[in-house]
Amino acid sequence: MKRTLLLAVAAGSILAAGCTPVLRNHGFVYVDGEVPTIVPGEDNQASVLERLGSPSTQGVFESTTWYYMSDTRQSLAYQRPQTSYRRIMEIQFDQTGMVASVEEYGLEDGRRVALVGRETPTPGREMSVWEQLFGNIGNIPTEQFGGEQNLPGGAGGPRRDQ
Repeated sequence: MKRTLLLAVAAGSILAAGCTPVLRNHGFVYVDGEVPTIVPGEDNQASVLERLGSPSTQGVFESTTWYYMSDTRQSLAYQRPQTSYRRIMEIQFDQTGMVASVEEYGLEDGRRVALVGRETPTPGREMSVWEQLFGNIGNIPTEQFGGEQNLPGGAGGPRRDQ
């Protein structure tokens, strides 16, 4: 009776542990959980670096935009992880290095992008695997093997004229 009860409790705890979500933080994590305020016109690149550290990424076409990104993903047992929290802070600087604007984006600002599974066609005919493997048999130029031409790379390299 005790053994059955012990096995039932062990199986129940294993099942309960499988249902506990695993949280993972990705990207920029704020120190002490507090988000420091960045004031446009007062802060500059040096003060932002001091408060927030290096940015997660910078603008592709202009290096005057910094992004600090963070998100939390929750996974449950065998299921695909779901993003439960996302925060992106975009800081734009003017030409003098002062903060021009600060924008924040969350999970609700994101949108799904549908990927297209099309392929770009290539000119020419498509060959099967066998044609690719054995297609050159019989197509090797025979004049390179023992002909009278003095070609580099044919039949052991260039020949000397005698």
